[in-house]
Amino acid sequence: MVGALPEMFQTAYGSLSRGLDLKAGQTPLIRGGTSTVGLSAAASAKDLGATVLSTTRSRERAGELRAAGADHPLVDDGTLADQVRELIPDGVDAALELVGCSVLADTLRAVRRHSTVCFTGALAGQWAIPDFSPFMIPGGVRLTSYGGQAADLPADVFAHQLQAIAAGRLNVPVAKVYHGLEQVREAQAGLESGTTPGKHVVVLDD
Repeated sequence: MVGALPEMFQTAYGSLSRGLDLKAGQTPLIRGGTSTVGLSAAASAKDLGATVLSTTRSRERAGELRAAGADHPLVDDGTLADQVRELIPDGVDAALELVGCSVLADTLRAVRRHSTVCFTGALAGQWAIPDFSPFMIPGGVRLTSYGGQAADLPADVFAHQLQAIAAGRLNVPVAKVYHGLEQVREAQAGLESGTTPGKHVVVLDD
């Protein structure tokens, strides 16, 4: 579980950089924001200098999104495009899709022309669209995907992230830290319960 932290940052960074080519000053939407990758992506995008919209299915968890760096927490009821365009009439500059294919068409409607949507995860469990048609993609919008490797997180970028964590600019979504192998079962139970956002980390004490 300790090793999952770099992987989490790698997935978030790879999605924002390779998948979306996100730049400072842009406004991304992160759909699936209370997942560990979503929280990491919000923090990383904010550290980059973006204005972040991020989603949760529970209004009570909006504070977690703000703590991670989201400027505009949104409650996702399955139709986000209208909410997004109330805030940004022309649509956002980019969108990171972590919920899956069940909401992808709606996410595509939330972005502006000449923007990009990156499909990285399927928290809702749907990885494919039956009878997919390219014409579901709005004109002028790009659809990419990300499923990269550890090498997609360069050493200098990871070092910058660690410095940002130390400086308090980047929040690490850690749910709880456990000490010793005897607490692995407790850590697994906490992970499966899904009641606390973030990674469950086991530290092997000397």
